[in-house]
Amino acid sequence: MVIFSVLYPATPGASFDQAYYDATHIPLVKDAFGSSGLKDVQVFVGVSAPDGGPAPFVAMAHLAFEDAAAMQASLAGPRGGEVMADVANFTTIAPIAQVSTRD
Repeated sequence: MVIFSVLYPATPGASFDQAYYDATHIPLVKDAFGSSGLKDVQVFVGVSAPDGGPAPFVAMAHLAFEDAAAMQASLAGPRGGEVMADVANFTTIAPIAQVSTRD
């Protein structure tokens, strides 16, 4: 299994519309990538750092795909651009992406 993680760093002066993200963006991701191998999406909202200070990330999404080919088919597929363009509708934060594997 391949995990595509998108992290939104807490950035002074930046905006992040959690309601839009939950109600519109994540359903768009599921609809756009479901037929090309997306298996699961988990969203986490930053609460705090371990020492109780501010959370380093506003939110994180972890998209689980069958394999690397399914991830590439989704991200580079016909709706990948639509998903990426929607980011501007809910945040001014430049996201950080990482690809990982999970047994």
